[in-house]
Amino acid sequence: MKILKISALIIGILIVLLFGGFWIWSEMTYEASEELSSLVSEEDIIREDGVRFLPESPNGTGVIIYPGARVEPEAYSYIGASLADEGYTVLIPEVRFNLAFFNIGKADSLVGEFDEMDTWVIGGHSLGGVAAASYAYDSEVDGVFFLASYPQGSNDFSGSSLPMLSIYGDRDGLTTLEDIDDTSTLLSAEAVFHKIEGGNHAQFGVYGEQSGDMDATISLLEQQNDIVAAMLKWLDEKVK
Repeated sequence: MKILKISALIIGILIVLLFGGFWIWSEMTYEASEELSSLVSEEDIIREDGVRFLPESPNGTGVIIYPGARVEPEAYSYIGASLADEGYTVLIPEVRFNLAFFNIGKADSLVGEFDEMDTWVIGGHSLGGVAAASYAYDSEVDGVFFLASYPQGSNDFSGSSLPMLSIYGDRDGLTTLEDIDDTSTLLSAEAVFHKIEGGNHAQFGVYGEQSGDMDATISLLEQQNDIVAAMLKWLDEKVK
């Protein structure tokens, strides 16, 4: 009996240590870089459950962006502000442990806050896109977009007519061209693919360099503007 108690105590301590280590790692986030302040006005950023960008004249379409793993929501502010300038309501939420996969259903509460919206699209960067696809697979949305991302194998949209957009860079060291090609059959028949020549993984946000990534051959602003243009074209032609 004494051995069992000691074993249980040791197991309990190991669990606490493992969770503690995981929590510390999850809090070591990629924050928005100083460059963001020159791209987005502080007055345009609404800090509420992440960041939000509310247009002066809403067009009835809401855009939810799940952040990449351990990336702060604010890092996607340029994309959010640019879409809001065109009438889109953009919500970039905080997620549990800074990993969207632990908070896949986060979109439910956001949609509930804005019941005046007629249309909702959801997507995300990297792991955030994987989580967004999982949400969309079991929920009613009007479109899904992937920013250097793709759905996991269990989320097969190939038999669906759901509007989808995949934006990826040819200098991405984390979501590679091979990854995009290998998972392309999981996307719907309506999927649009947009390659950013010279774009890498980290420049899908504004948070600096990321370990394992390649160097981009275009500027941050060029890549961000390419992302925004591709999203606006897709939203206008395929979703609205």
